[in-house]
Amino acid sequence: MIKDKQKLTISQLGHTWILDFDGTLVVHNGYKTGEDKFLPGAKEFLQSIPAEDYILIMTAREKEARERTEEFLKQNGIRYNNILFEMPMGERILINDDKPSGLRCAYALNPERNQGLENLEVVIDENM
Repeated sequence: MIKDKQKLTISQLGHTWILDFDGTLVVHNGYKTGEDKFLPGAKEFLQSIPAEDYILIMTAREKEARERTEEFLKQNGIRYNNILFEMPMGERILINDDKPSGLRCAYALNPERNQGLENLEVVIDENM
């Protein structure tokens, strides 16, 4: 089934990307049965994030998986600022205020597990 493209329009300001790992960027629990593998579009998405933006990856993986996970990211040339392990498996809730100018300062996208990010289009609007 082909999913419609999802468009996210954001400002030119610096951004903070908070990303789940398993099921969003890589095959869910793939590391437990073999090796990590990027989902469609995920590697390209990560590589498209501007260098000045902050990337926080969160995962419920045990801290014992840290070295293996970080090595996978390094081998694939993925830049990130921080990765948090042993995060709770429930909802992840982001609360952030909007700017007085009307700029929306928080978004939440929920792709289906193991769908990947190939249907996500991020557009930087120079007028925001």
